[in-house]
Amino acid sequence: MIETKVTYTLEQDGHFYLVENVPARISPETGEQYFSPETVQRLQSFILQNKKPIKVVQTPVFEFAV
Repeated sequence: MIETKVTYTLEQDGHFYLVENVPARISPETGEQYFSPETVQRLQSFILQNKKPIKVVQTPVFEFAV
């Protein structure tokens, strides 16, 4: 496992959230990210408490039509 910081993304109720510099462990074989219970709890608090973001990002949305 590699200790690093990542950008965590979350979609909830039609809104997307990004949290930067989140401590995580990453599997070098699969790239899967693992977070401590404390980190998960803190991530949830950002969304549930409606904290003011440090910035807002506008991004295009595409539909993957078959």
